[in-house]
Order: sequence, then structure tokens, then C-alpha cells
Amino acid sequence: MRGRIFAPAATVLLLAGAAGCTGTSGSAARPSAAPAARLVAYGGCDALLQDLRGATADRVGPTGLDDMPPMPGDGMWALEKGRLPAEAAGPQRHSTTNSHEPGADEPDSVKTDGRRIVTVAGQRLRVIDPATRKITHTLKLPGSGRFDHDELLLSGDRALVLTDRTPPLPARREPPPGYTGRAMRLTLVDLSAAPRIVATMTSDAQYLDARQSGSTARVVVRSEPKIDFPGGTDSGDATEENRVEVWKAPLDAWLPAFRLDGGTSYRTPCDQVSRPASIKGSSMLTVLTFDLGKGLGDPQAIAVTADGSTVYGNGKSLYVTGMPPQVFRWSAKNPPRALTDIYKFDLSGGGRPRYAASGSVNGFLLDQYSMSEHDGILRLATTTDRNGAESQSSVHALAQHGARLDQIGRIDGLGKGERIHSVRFIGPKGYVVTFRRTDPLYALDLADPRRPRLTGELKITGYSAYLHPTADGRLLGVGRDADTSGRTTGLQVSLFDVSGTPRRVGAYTLPGATSQVEFDPHAFLYRPETGLTVVPAGRADGTAAEALALKVTGTSISRVGTVRQPEGGIVRSLVVGGTLWTFSGDGAYAADASTLEKAAWLPYR
Repeated sequence: MRGRIFAPAATVLLLAGAAGCTGTSGSAARPSAAPAARLVAYGGCDALLQDLRGATADRVGPTGLDDMPPMPGDGMWALEKGRLPAEAAGPQRHSTTNSHEPGADEPDSVKTDGRRIVTVAGQRLRVIDPATRKITHTLKLPGSGRFDHDELLLSGDRALVLTDRTPPLPARREPPPGYTGRAMRLTLVDLSAAPRIVATMTSDAQYLDARQSGSTARVVVRSEPKIDFPGGTDSGDATEENRVEVWKAPLDAWLPAFRLDGGTSYRTPCDQVSRPASIKGSSMLTVLTFDLGKGLGDPQAIAVTADGSTVYGNGKSLYVTGMPPQVFRWSAKNPPRALTDIYKFDLSGGGRPRYAASGSVNGFLLDQYSMSEHDGILRLATTTDRNGAESQSSVHALAQHGARLDQIGRIDGLGKGERIHSVRFIGPKGYVVTFRRTDPLYALDLADPRRPRLTGELKITGYSAYLHPTADGRLLGVGRDADTSGRTTGLQVSLFDVSGTPRRVGAYTLPGATSQVEFDPHAFLYRPETGLTVVPAGRADGTAAEALALKVTGTSISRVGTVRQPEGGIVRSLVVGGTLWTFSGDGAYAADASTLEKAAWLPYR
């Protein structure tokens, strides 16, 4: 494998000290940088409506807006009265949601503050007292359907339930204008006594993700224009009829409404909408802001006329990324260039966020772990082609200059013919795993973002789909074991020493098993003070997932045991005091965190 470093107006530099890494300035064609991107703010509604109509008319075909693929719900493209008894004693030491950044909590199906455990499952919110190990309260969530997905944020005595809804189609044959099969509901619940619903907010926009710092929650949604297209036949006349409807549509067709249960409705003010300077979009990305201590009032909405799928936040900044429309307009003669657009929002100062800057990089992102901001520099890891033999991966460094995110450095040539399976940025270091037949783990020095440097490479069979830093400065990887042909054979947990050239110092394999952690890091539990590591482990035969408990030290990984629930496959785990709690859709299970001996089973009835 060869790594090539690029900085603006710089020549290709050779890498030294990287195992298996050689190259010369003439070894390959230098990939060009992505075009610069910036946003333009609208000063009024007339210009906004004109641009929205024009951009939508350009997308219209005989059947409506049919040039965009459906957006995946996970945002990844590739690739019951009285105060709880435990509250009087104060919170116990406890684990928290495995979030990417410590300053930005992420929504999940289970939360704890050490005094209580709050879960959402089966259209119910439940409160568990970890001291008595009993379900103390159960609350039916409003309007929840069988295919709705609930998760929550917790702040003091308030819980915000965020529901990604799948609203049923109406009785009429055709879906209503702008129907995407997705909608959002926010439910604010007071937990100071028996749980009660304080407020609800609904919208036809699709919920993407959220981040919480203190009592402030930022919720990101996306939406498509709601226009009733009269066409439907494959003809030029139908296209023209649809375009006429676009030019007649009011602004509300593009600006989603956010409706409180009392009837009040909010939309994004026109002067809080921006667009990319290079294109005029028809989709809308909107960021909502709520102080959970004050309730669900004006959501302080700010929007960009663009599409997005991946959200990353660190408490100070919020980034939303997506691919521009031209990526999906495929032509064999002129294939589209793989691009990722990045939109940055400044969260400092509280209240409504401020649009800060935007930029673009070549390639596709895997997930939010492919991004990290450090000392004001945004680092991103991308792959140029998800499946092709010509694919290669890069790490980009972007700095904010006014309203632009400009690339100031880049390293290319990682994992040629492969694609990224996991990324982790830790301070000035970066780690990238690519895979096709073997797992190259690349270690990067990003201390000088203008000249990122490859410091080492380790090739092993299998791959790590999730990387996590440990208390001893090691790197823990959860993924799949594989044979030399690249055929996966089971679950693999690896421990890497990354103090120099990466080397594996410990491993545990479970043949025939897989883990939810591969695609959902919230399923991962690691306790740095004890080394206790818990991952759900399921099997291809459909056996319900158990919780695999491991002991991780600075030099080894060893098996502690497994936890199996009487009903349901385990999807989450947490620790409160000396108790390990596991959760499935059927109930919660308590075990001694040291011995794994059963303490209680709480079925969800």
C-alpha cells in the first residue's frame, strides 16, 4: 500500500517509517481536490421561494421528484407515582451512552443518571429503580406505531423521546403530496413524579439525529417539497404539467411545519435559511433547538436548502454531511464524482445555532466516526468508490476561513481496492481500517494538519468495524474474523498497541457469531476503571443475542462470561453501582457486574 500526502500548492511527499508503505511522486495520478463550497443566506422570502421553485423544477420528471434515492433512516450510505426511592440516596456510579464525543450526548433507547434507568421499547417508556431493581412506572407513548423507532435524551427530571415515525398511507390510492413514508414526533416527559407528558411536537419532516449538551438538545431533520404533481405518465407533457405545479406552489410546500399539541405551528424564518453557493437545492435540512428544562416552544429553527444523512457534534459545533444531487444522476459516459458536502453550525452562546461554514471533500463517508474536530480543524475519512477495484481512501483536514471550510491537508492512497470499515480520531492521532481480504489498520499523525503523516500499518485477517480507546492508551476493535480469502468466520475483538507501529497484543474470537456493535456503537459498553467490556453477540442461526463480557487490560483480552435473558435478544447494557444491566425488547436483566450472577429479571408486560 502507498500513502501520498497532499497540501495546497505542495508537491507529493514520500512517507517514511510506515510498514509496507512506499511511493514516489510519479507513482499515481494525484486526485484533485473537491471544489470549494460556501453558503449564501437569504434576506427574504421572495428570493428563497424563487430558488426553491427553480431547483425543484429542475428535478421534476413525468412522475414527480424521482431522481433521488430514499434516504436510509440510520443516515449511513455505504458503503408509573411518587419520587423514586433511589433519588433520596443520590445517584450511584454509572456508565453512560457510548457517544462519539464527551460533550455531546446522543439519543439511545436506554438512559441512566445513576438514580433511575429510563427505557423506551414497545411504544412504552419505563422507569426502573436500580436500587430496588423494580419497574416503578410505565407510560404509553402517544401515537406510536408498530414500525416507529423511539429513542430518548435525559436531562434532570425531563426525558425527550424522539420518534422516527412511519405514518400509514391514507385510504386514498395515491399518497399525499411530499409523502416520504417518514415523519417525526417529539414527546417531552416529566419524570419528577409519575411520568407525565408535558408537550408533544410533530412534523412531516424526517428525523435524522440529535445531540445534547447540558439541557440543550439539537434535533436535525430533513424534508422534501410537498407538491401534488398531476403527471404520472412517461411523457414530456407530464413533466411540463408537474413543473407548472412547482411554480405555483407556496413557500410552505418547502418549509416543514413543527406543530405543538396545543395547535401552535412553527416554520423556519426565511432569513434563517441558507443555500450552497454552487447549487440551488430543493430539499431542506433543518436544525431545531430546545431547552428541555423549559419545554417544547419555538424550536429556533435554522435551515439549509440541501440534503444530508450523517450528523456529528462535539458540543461546540454541529456538522451535517450529505451528497450533492449530481452524485445520483448517473451516466455511463460521464459518471458522477463522489463528493461529500459538509455544513457546519456554531453552537456557542446557546439558543438558535448559527450557520458557520460549508465545504466539500472527495469520496463517501462511512458514518459519524469518520469525522472529528480537533483544535478547530475538521478531519474526515472518505472512500472514493464503495465497491470498485479503483477505490482508495483518504483523510482530509479542513479549516474554517470565513464561511468556507477549506482543505488544508490530505493523505491519499489508503486501502487501494478496499473500502473503509471503521475510523477513530483520538486527539492528534487517527486510525483507519480498510478491508477486502485482509484488515490494514493505518495509524496517522495529524498533529500538523497541513501535512498528515502515515506512521504505521498493520495487516491481519478480518477487520474491525468499531474502534474504541482504552484506559491504557490501547485501541480496542470489534468486528469480524476472516480467513485468508476474506471470508468472515465469526466475531473478533482485538486489542492494539498503537504507541508506535500498530501491533495486535490481544484478541478474542467467537466463531459463527456477530455483534450489533459493528453497525451500532451504542451497543458497546466499556468501563475503564475495571476493564469490563460488554458486547451483544448473536449467531447466524437466529439465536437470541447474549451479552458477551470480556476483561480488557493493557496487554490482553479474556472472557468473563455471558449473560442470557429469559426472553429476547440483548441489544444494550449499562452499569449502575455494582450491577450490570442488560436490555432487550422484552425486558431488563440485572446481574452482578463481577460474577455475572443473576440479580433480577424485569419483563416488559
